[in-house]
Amino acid sequence: MKACLLLAVLLGCSCSWAFDSCSSSNSDPNPESFDFKHVDAPVKSSCQGRCGEAYRKKDPCHCNSKCVQHDNCCEDYSTVCKGAEINSAHGQDPVKSSCQGRCGEAYRKKDPCHCNSKCVQHDNCCEDYSTVCKGAEINSAQGQDPVKSSCQGRCGEAYRKKDPCHCNSKCVQHDNCCEDYSTVCKGAEINSAQGQDPAASDPSSQGRISQQEIEAVSESLYQADRNKAKEGDIILNKQHLVSKSAGKQDLCDEPFYTHVNAELLSQPTYACIISLFDNYDRKTGTSEEVDKSEMQEQDSFLQEIMKTDVMQKLYTFLHKKNLYATQEEFIADLKNMWFGLYSRGAGELDSSGFEHVFLGEVKKGKVSGFHSWIRFYLLEKKGMVDYYSHNYDGPWTSFPDVIGKQFDWDGFQKEVGSSFIGSSPEFDFAMYTLCFIARPGKVCTVSLGGHPLKIQTYTWTKSTYGDSKKYIATAYPVT
Repeated sequence: MKACLLLAVLLGCSCSWAFDSCSSSNSDPNPESFDFKHVDAPVKSSCQGRCGEAYRKKDPCHCNSKCVQHDNCCEDYSTVCKGAEINSAHGQDPVKSSCQGRCGEAYRKKDPCHCNSKCVQHDNCCEDYSTVCKGAEINSAQGQDPVKSSCQGRCGEAYRKKDPCHCNSKCVQHDNCCEDYSTVCKGAEINSAQGQDPAASDPSSQGRISQQEIEAVSESLYQADRNKAKEGDIILNKQHLVSKSAGKQDLCDEPFYTHVNAELLSQPTYACIISLFDNYDRKTGTSEEVDKSEMQEQDSFLQEIMKTDVMQKLYTFLHKKNLYATQEEFIADLKNMWFGLYSRGAGELDSSGFEHVFLGEVKKGKVSGFHSWIRFYLLEKKGMVDYYSHNYDGPWTSFPDVIGKQFDWDGFQKEVGSSFIGSSPEFDFAMYTLCFIARPGKVCTVSLGGHPLKIQTYTWTKSTYGDSKKYIATAYPVT
């Protein structure tokens, strides 16, 4: 509630006014009617082995630095090439920002991110760890061939019993696909079948969410975000672009936010999420005490966002996939997966998915989580956040945008932190929830205004709720 009072003072209004209900139409989308897009041929739709390649008109997408300017990069350009090109231009080592060739490598303090199994526990994995290493490490520990945990070069390969995972269309039916099957193979198979997604037409795939459906639903949520920032609501001062490994220096003398329209933050869902910001202790190992009023603030936030088109569309889609029977069941599960407490340190119930993602935490002297633009703006306005630089600027020319940035939070550093910019609270909540449900613990590729974006989620593995369900450990845009 203290945050609500602060907002009321800022806006010159009463706290109760900030919580007035918003009116929004609860339209019922029909996922079957979405116009799914085909993807290009698999060979040229990826930047694997093509970084810096000269432009060729016949290629469906491109992998050199100019592709950002011309808006024709391959989907994986940012992950495969961009960091390497930026680092190379600065004379820095591009390898250390990626897990390529580093899986299982011993911990070294100077590395900006890490690639062994303990990095999940310490929340310092490289962004591509889940894709590049995780399956290989599990298989290696079980004496299996790590090569076979990926679909690279295996699309359409005949079934072999000894392989730990598979890469043909039947793997969807038997639920034994490799983790990167959707990214590496599925598009090619869809094109071969002239647009028919085997998972979508297979009755046995009920409840599973295909890549096409993720892209269609995410586009629907993007279009439905009516509470997002409009042109002029937010003015950014991005200043210096750097590589991910150069995030420890303060290269920006001025704040990141030059202007944010106060009326934007007065909308009910914004007011509700801001009221939650003072309910947590950022230090891991310190038990979170949630009293009755704070529980009510959680309920108010969930009730308010469920009034929006964004969350209604998400629920309708998940309901049609038979994942939730009623809206009440959906809300109850959201409260558990996001607000349920677990222990990140010292055995105390000191953390939750919501605290980690939307507020941020401090563990072993470093900032972890902290992926809310609203939280960043409010703390920067109070002088508690010092913007250092940014390492990623997405292709979007209107809000929501995506930015990767480096900053100091009251004496603690965040070397690489990504977030949506100008999105509504319900949009962030819906996108992360969609990806956590559809691709828990994996990279989830969504589509926003025709541009691909990868969102990484991780599940909390040390405790569960309900019928062995997993809490959210983290979720963030991959930059």
